[in-house]
Amino acid sequence: MPKLTIKFGDQMSEVLEGLAEDRGVSKSEVIRRALVLYKYASDETRDGDKRVSITLAKEDRILKDIIV
Repeated sequence: MPKLTIKFGDQMSEVLEGLAEDRGVSKSEVIRRALVLYKYASDETRDGDKRVSITLAKEDRILKDIIV
């Protein structure tokens, strides 16, 4: 597996560390998952007339809807 070095500022480094800790995974795994989601969104919206939506719901009630 190729190795990659990424430089982050302090704020993004803290975000990455927090996500990894919250999910019980490595920082590398957080980045892998983020890339999978980014690729999916990019592939699905490639033609320009579609959008990807992330919906946070609880008991059939939409709390937040983020459209990318």
